[in-house]
Amino acid sequence: MLEHSEYYSKLVETLRQHHEFYRQSIPLIASENLASLAVRSMYLTDFGHRYAEGRVGKRFYQGCQYIDVVEDMAIQLTKEIFNAEHANVQPISGVTANIAAFFALTSPGDKLMALSVPCGGHISHDRFSAAGIRGLEVLHYPFDMDNLNVDVDETRKVAEKEKPKVFVLGSSLILFPHPVKEIAEIAAEIGARVVYDGSHVLGLIAGKQFQDPVKEGADVITASTHKTFFGPQRAIILCKAELAKKIDNAVFPGVVSNHHLHSLAGYVIACLEMLEFGEAYARQIVRNAKRLAERMHELGFNVVGEHLGFTESHQVAVDVTEFGGGDPVAKLFERINIILNKNLLPWDDLTKTKNPSGIRIGVQEITRLGMKEGEMEKLAEIMWDAVNGKKSEDKLRQEVIELKKEFNTIKYAFEETEAYTFFENFLSAPQRKI
Repeated sequence: MLEHSEYYSKLVETLRQHHEFYRQSIPLIASENLASLAVRSMYLTDFGHRYAEGRVGKRFYQGCQYIDVVEDMAIQLTKEIFNAEHANVQPISGVTANIAAFFALTSPGDKLMALSVPCGGHISHDRFSAAGIRGLEVLHYPFDMDNLNVDVDETRKVAEKEKPKVFVLGSSLILFPHPVKEIAEIAAEIGARVVYDGSHVLGLIAGKQFQDPVKEGADVITASTHKTFFGPQRAIILCKAELAKKIDNAVFPGVVSNHHLHSLAGYVIACLEMLEFGEAYARQIVRNAKRLAERMHELGFNVVGEHLGFTESHQVAVDVTEFGGGDPVAKLFERINIILNKNLLPWDDLTKTKNPSGIRIGVQEITRLGMKEGEMEKLAEIMWDAVNGKKSEDKLRQEVIELKKEFNTIKYAFEETEAYTFFENFLSAPQRKI
């Protein structure tokens, strides 16, 4: 067991090792991204010590007059980016936002329709998590395996019989836009609401390279702000004006008290970056995802959705059953410094969770580091050599490190900065004592 005096030095060394590992790795987790130094610098302000319970101009504590200014900026910029009637910027995570939406729109025992986890649904949409916390009965959409999407005609039949109170669209594995307009029409016929979880594609929506769920008729849009958006790690809820009071009350006092004000200030910077650079960034993300999928397919990978053009988002899904399944393949890639995750695919069931058929790849972070189509081709070739054992893992790891060497600077920001900045000199000051 460590002496207390040793914990600090071990902590600093562990953080240093983490930063160095990512500096030499290719990050492909579809739910992660880098925040610019401008965004991260907001974490260090005095906002991080404060509370601002309530809403702008209606706080329960004194001393919030400057916090009100920043939160109002966040609200106004969010409404501008997404052309939303109302925005709540207080949720501290996507799951928190989903819980708030479910509490605002449902009562225990109501029915909710969502995608199953193997078909891409996030766990918070199901009985295991947020929907279950609310006491909802979860129905799964009929899924069209050919189109890799919700089967609208079959959904109508189920909806007319079961009368769900809420339809949830948006998902964790999302390759193509969802049928928001069609589901909104069904919802209107039975007096239900549509919630679109835009966590994964928020930056693509902001950059006008994906669907627009506000325009297509979603009543509520929930989203975390750190996947294809520019960070930091928190969340937002957009909604129609008629639902504003219900949503706001569900957020506070419902599920949020202190809403992490240091990262709220960072979110304002991220909004400004998105307004300035979002379209170019989102456009390159989709180009990169498509080219990566195409090259993987050309090499022989079983990339999902060939007949549909593989993807229209930041994600690529690959069935790696022939190489032993998603678990051993993801671990193999980690050993050569390629970081991604195993993933259930629509033809899996939950018994395959430990070793599903697929892997999920997200290109949003490497796109922000400046990689383009040429790098996607090289990456696909390294992965192909890895799963086929064409080169040693040591050789492949060196190829990854060499590829990454020129891509450790954050782009699409007001000032390009080193991606994995670690304030080691400050943290490791010789005289620093615990």
